[in-house]
Formats: sequence, C-alpha cells, structure tokens
Amino acid sequence: MRIRSLGVIDDAVVELSPGFTAVTGETGAGKTMVVTSLGLLLGGRADPALVRIGSEKAVVEGRVTVPAGASAAVRAEEAGAELDDGALLISRTVSAEGRSRAHLGGRSVPVGLLADLADDLVAVHGQTDQQGLLKLSRQRQALDRYAGDGVAVPLAKYGEAYRRLRAVAVELEEIVTRARERAQEADMLRYGLDEIAGVEPRAGEDVELAEEAERLGHAEALSSAATAAHSALAGNPEDPEGIDAATLVAGAHRALEAVRSHDPELAALADRIGEVGILLGDVAGELAGYADDLDADPLRLAAVEERRAALTALTRKYGGHGDGIDAVLAWAEQGAARLTELDGDDERIDELTAERDALRVELGGLAQALTDARTEAAERFAAAVTAELGSLAMPHARVSFAIRQTEDPEGVEVGGRAVAYGPAGADEVELLLAPHPGAPPRPIAKGASGGELSRVMLAVEVVFAGTDPVPTYLFDEVDAGVGGKAAVEIGRRLAKLARSAQVVVVTHLPQVAAFADRQLLVEKTNDGSVTRSGVKVLEGEERVRELSRMLAGQEDSETARAHAEELLATARADR
Repeated sequence: MRIRSLGVIDDAVVELSPGFTAVTGETGAGKTMVVTSLGLLLGGRADPALVRIGSEKAVVEGRVTVPAGASAAVRAEEAGAELDDGALLISRTVSAEGRSRAHLGGRSVPVGLLADLADDLVAVHGQTDQQGLLKLSRQRQALDRYAGDGVAVPLAKYGEAYRRLRAVAVELEEIVTRARERAQEADMLRYGLDEIAGVEPRAGEDVELAEEAERLGHAEALSSAATAAHSALAGNPEDPEGIDAATLVAGAHRALEAVRSHDPELAALADRIGEVGILLGDVAGELAGYADDLDADPLRLAAVEERRAALTALTRKYGGHGDGIDAVLAWAEQGAARLTELDGDDERIDELTAERDALRVELGGLAQALTDARTEAAERFAAAVTAELGSLAMPHARVSFAIRQTEDPEGVEVGGRAVAYGPAGADEVELLLAPHPGAPPRPIAKGASGGELSRVMLAVEVVFAGTDPVPTYLFDEVDAGVGGKAAVEIGRRLAKLARSAQVVVVTHLPQVAAFADRQLLVEKTNDGSVTRSGVKVLEGEERVRELSRMLAGQEDSETARAHAEELLATARADR
C-alpha cells in the first residue's frame, strides 16, 4: 500500500509480505493508520477528520493479488476493472470536505463495490472491526464450513427441496390469488364462445355473402345488361331484321371459306374467325343462362343482409380491426384452448397443494438432519476453539454454540414443532462465550471485551486454518491485555495461521512480533509526521533493537537484547 496525507502519515509505502507481517512502532507513531488505510481500501467509512492537517485530500493505493477465476476477480471484471498481471489496483481518495472516490482496476466504481469485494479478500479483526463473525448468518456459515460434508451434503438436498417448494408455493399463490380474475375471464370466454356457436359462422362466409348481396341488390340492372348483351351477340327473336354479332361473324366466315383453298394465310384467318364464332356462341349461351338463373327475390336479399349483420356483430367483438369472420374463428379456437386451461385450475390447485404438503414434510426431515449435523459439528468446533483459548491467556473461557429454531405456525415441522425456515435450514446458530467459571454463556459480542473478542476470533481462525477461503487476515490489538507466555502463544498461533494465509498484525508485544516473517517499523520524524522512509522493513540488528525497545523501552539494554535474540530463536525453532 501507498498512504498519503492520512493522519500522521505524510507519504509512506507499506510492503506486506506473504506469511506473517508484524507492524510495530511507538504509541502514536501511526500503526493504526495502517489498519485504517486497509479499511479504506476495503470500502470502509471515509472520515474527513482522517485527512492530514494542511492537505486537501488523503489517498490510499493498494495492489492486491487475486487468483484467476476467484469470485472477487470475476466481480471486479464485471464492473469493468482490469487485472494487472493477476493483481487488482485499488485506490481510495478522501477529501477534506468529506467527498470520497474509489477506483478499481483503473475504473471509477462505487465505494460499495469495494466493501462487497472485501468479504472475499480480507478478514479484519480488531477492537471495532469484528462485525463479520458477529452476524448470526456468518456464524452459521462458519459452523457449516467447519462441518464440511457432514453439513454440505444434507444442505445441498435441503436447498434443492427448498427451491422446489418456493416455486410450487409461488405458482399456487398466483393461481389462488388470481382465482376471481381467472373466473371472470372464463365467464367472458364462455359467453363469447356461446355467442359465436349460436351464429355458426363458416370460414370466408362474410366474403361470399357480400358478393351475393351486391348481386341481389342490382338484380334488375344485371338482368337487363345480360339480356342486351345476349341480343347483341345472338340476336333478338322479337326483331328478325336486327343485326347481331353471331350473324356477322358467320357471314365473314363463309366468305373466307369460299376462297381458302387459294391461299394458306387466308385459310388460317378463316379458322380463327370460326373460333370467334364458337366463342360468341358459348358466351351468348352463358348470358342467357345467367339471365334465367338471376334471383331477384327481395326476401333472399333481406335474409342475406340479416346474416351479414350477425357476422359483422361477431367481427366487431371478437375480430381484429379490418379483419373478417376468419379472425373470429381464430379467436374462438384460442379462447377454447384458454378456457380448457382455466377450467383446469381446480385440478392444478389440488396437484400443487398435494406437492407443497409433501415437500414441506420432506423439508422438515432435511431440516432435522441439518440440525443434527450442525449440533454434532458445533460440539467439535467449540471444543477446538476452547482449547485454543486456553493458550491465549483465557484458560477458563468456554465457547459453545446455541442452535435453536423459532416457532412459526406457517413453518415446517422439526422435532414435533412448526418452525420458521429459510434457504439454509431452520436453525439460528449463535456463538456463545463464558469468559470465566460461573459466568453464563453469552453472545460473543456481549460476553467479551475488545481484546478477548480478538483472541476469540484468532482462535476461530486458527481452527479454520486451511479451510477459510479468505486469503488475508488483519488483526489489530489481538494481544491487548496479555503478556508473557500467553503473548508467545498468540505469536505462535498467528504464525500457524500464516502457513495457509497472509496474516498482518498490528502489535505492541515483542513476543508476537518475533514470530513474524517480516517486521515493519512505523516511526515519526522530528516534526511528528511519518514520511516515505518512516515505514521500513527491519532486518538483522535493526529488528533486535526494535524488539529490545518493545521489551524494555531501551534499545541498548543488554538484557533486553538477549531476551530479544532468545525470542527470535524460539520463533525460528517453531517454524
């Protein structure tokens, strides 16, 4: 991390190594600013009071290595961030006026996104940063993770049944809730289908009737026209002197027939005139038949118009704009299918109700199996954490779990009671602490002081070592109120945790710092600020001198130096 204008820090770079890094320094030197800086990178609250006096803004920049495919990397890339050779570059700026900005992988992002990523990147344990494991849901998740397949297998089965039950319940609720609307829809469909069935329309009937109505409405004119055309083609019996087309064509044909043998071209024309005569005869015959068959009955016209009116009424109600009777028939087909679906609601309700009840019984059995598995794992987990606390200056502390359910008449049956349930079962899991004999077990948030709470968290994380997906742990004041042998044990356990994760500890105890793979010293300059050179890696003699100062308050005390060297030797022997 690079920290600029934050608190007492003017401009400093903090290089955290893999394994165990201890951050030390005199009181007020700015060790806590390291924790604060990391908190800002993880989406913590931006307090303008943190900005160094005389500066416009404070800036914290960090480079965090993220494994490819990790959820944090995926979520960052979804937000538009780019990884730099497998690392995320994070920047947080806080202005003296209180404005805060965040950048992730070169992209400006909401601060809330950093907080979301924090859960997958760093677990912070300090005097005021124990919120993660204080949440009941996280305590249940912690227990489930510790239990492994003992809980994971029944939890997977439970989750599958739970999701199916939710889907069935949603569908059932929708059908029941909309029962009145669906009944009204069914009544409207029945009415429409009955109305259409009463008229009995045929496909294309409206077009046929329109043509017939047009013909009947102009019957006299059509008859007169057909008769006149027939007379012009075939002659009028009442006018023997009249000239008609058939007679004229016949005369032309006879004239050409008389000379056709003299010229083939003229013979061909004679044949064509003969064909015209035949065609005229056919047309004249059809005109005569049309005139004879034409129905001029006004009663038929009235019946046709009445039928058309009935079809038009159906089209207006059930056909689309500009559509004919075919659209009405299509509506009737779709309406009949929909009515069948609606009429099947009662049967579907019965099916869903039976399935829901069966799933609730199944879910109750799976929830009981989860409770049993968690209870067994909780005993082992609590015993392991309690054993760790014995070496962390809390020899009489006892950790336990309360696993309980909340009664709910609408819940599932577990242990003969109807209890509330959720996607992870019916259990409420709470971590309890009895700090000394005779003290009743209380929730860890209420039963432990700040230092004790940090040690409980340390014990939990040590028990979890190797199974927790979070790659980095930060402990602040985990050694508050302890010293001597207990401090050595805290250092030893932090070193153990660091074998499977990155561990950063802000400490004032040399017994803890001696176990670190790297020790960083935060020191002020004469003007009271921490500059770039004010955070440095201690090696060899410098580390011995700092441990001596931490032990005796004197860097040159021979006794303190001997003790410091002994501590380092003890720590190296434990690795």
